[in-house]
Amino acid sequence: MTTEVHVSDSLALDDQLCFALYAASRAVTGVYRPLLDELGLTYPQYLVLLVLWGRGSSPVKDLAAALHLDYGTLTPLLKRLESAGFVRRERRKGDERTVDIVLTADGKALRDRARRLPPAISQAMGLTTAEVDTLRALLRKVSTNIATP
Repeated sequence: MTTEVHVSDSLALDDQLCFALYAASRAVTGVYRPLLDELGLTYPQYLVLLVLWGRGSSPVKDLAAALHLDYGTLTPLLKRLESAGFVRRERRKGDERTVDIVLTADGKALRDRARRLPPAISQAMGLTTAEVDTLRALLRKVSTNIATP
């Protein structure tokens, strides 16, 4: 079943969905920045930690897939997190080719300090819970539709 899509052919900046997404992304990331500075993290490092807090230790390959990042982008993030003492790399017993990223005690403790971020971001957005759920669902749909040929 195909759905008919009507898209304006306007080239006005304010009519561009891509610009609305870009501006919203920059605005939201800007709200995160000072909160993450207090934790000593960048936004991409925070995303890595979110995955680890949710899953526990994880192979680098799985982190890359979860975050839609290539190894060349992810590796420096992991090195900085390791230097900060939040994670460590461990070769998997039985498969030395697999490197697991494991939270340290400091990395686990940081989770408690980070719990204040989602409410602060939600408040800054000024959206209801239903609006946030709808927006998240629509953005996931966009990502899935674009990623699926």
